[in-house]
Amino acid sequence: MPASAAPKLLIACLAALASCAARAAPAPLSDAHSAQMAAEVKAEFLHAWRGYREYAWGHDALKPLSRSPKDWYGVSLLLTPVDALDTLILMGLNREAHEARELIATRLSFDQDIEVKHFEIVIRLLGGLLSAYQLRNDARLLKLADELGRRLLPAFDSPTGLPYVYVNLRSGATRGNISNPAEAALILEYGTLSRLTGKPVYLERAQRALRAVFARRSKLDLVGERFDVESGAWTNTRSHIGARIDSYYEYLWKCWRLFADTQCHAMWETSSAAALRYYPQQVGGTLWYGQADMDSGAVVGSEYGALDAFFPGLLAYSGHLEEAQRLHAASVQMWRLQGIEPETYDFRAQRITDAAYPLRPEIIESTWYLYRMSGNPEYRVLGEALFRDFRRYCRSAAGYAALSDVRTKEQADDMESFVLAETFKYFYLLFAPPRTLDLEAVVLNTEAHPLRITSRPR
Repeated sequence: MPASAAPKLLIACLAALASCAARAAPAPLSDAHSAQMAAEVKAEFLHAWRGYREYAWGHDALKPLSRSPKDWYGVSLLLTPVDALDTLILMGLNREAHEARELIATRLSFDQDIEVKHFEIVIRLLGGLLSAYQLRNDARLLKLADELGRRLLPAFDSPTGLPYVYVNLRSGATRGNISNPAEAALILEYGTLSRLTGKPVYLERAQRALRAVFARRSKLDLVGERFDVESGAWTNTRSHIGARIDSYYEYLWKCWRLFADTQCHAMWETSSAAALRYYPQQVGGTLWYGQADMDSGAVVGSEYGALDAFFPGLLAYSGHLEEAQRLHAASVQMWRLQGIEPETYDFRAQRITDAAYPLRPEIIESTWYLYRMSGNPEYRVLGEALFRDFRRYCRSAAGYAALSDVRTKEQADDMESFVLAETFKYFYLLFAPPRTLDLEAVVLNTEAHPLRITSRPR
């Protein structure tokens, strides 16, 4: 090589390295840009809220394409207003929050002869009422929460203490004996209700159910996907972090954070160690979490999906930051396949197995926790890209619409209440100043309803 070529080669190499560094570490968002993004998220939330307000007020949810209302059980339980109320408050939308609160306080009735899904009503309605009460100290909301809790309690009247799937709000009749760990882990909501009302029965029932699941773990400290609430026997032994198990893991850790419950902490330590051992699978240098048999630990599946994407956030929140960052990269990879995530993806076959996107929040939730736990500004940069995709494909004239297929981007006539309770909230919190929500003062339930910490973990 001629001597004169050496400096040119050195300059070229340095330029290439600088280019790679720039691609690997995008410039962090300035405070002004972050504030602008928070304002954009708030504006889009208001677009969805106003669609509900105009076309579905007083009903459970909005169908955004047909611009019509939807009620889950034939009569309204005001799912969207209750689920969205604390988001309205956190965003400082005081007029809209007041209007929603008055609707709830004057119109919501649980004296209904309807059979409801116990788990969904607890995380959305009971959690939403408790959070809004703590934020606004409106005694009417706590009274509604107490009434709802009382009407839901018969769900726990099984021989094992594990809750039935459905309960009638008026008669207390129960149905559905094949349930799962996630639906038995409702200690945050019932425990908070106990502390606010002074009625220990709520916490006692929830504790019994949670401990009953843990007691039935395998010798590998794994739980399965389904059990019979009457016999306690497992009917499906697939173990993973996805649907039907997800919030079981979440609530073990968050029970410790919220109540300083040392038994929850011990159960979390045991269960998370098993999860970290048996679920990870490496494919092409990417860390994924798949499915294992609860008894043998053998790999029985390689699906990862939108619901699984919450787990990196939980890992970060509980101190497993490096593992959280690696698993979160898989979530981002799955999102980028089609510009928005599918419901489920087989990472070994590299094939989408469920192409729907119901407006899920979990990848944004994990991005927020990783930003808060690591302080890495790249998570805000990523959040902006996710938000742009979300708005591009899911915004409709009257709100936000789910996608029936992420490959074609065909919209579906559905806007679940959790998009207002969770998806927009996590986007907003990612860009808003950290003081907007103090993680040393509150714990978010699985529907992103902040509940005030009552006992400080050591």
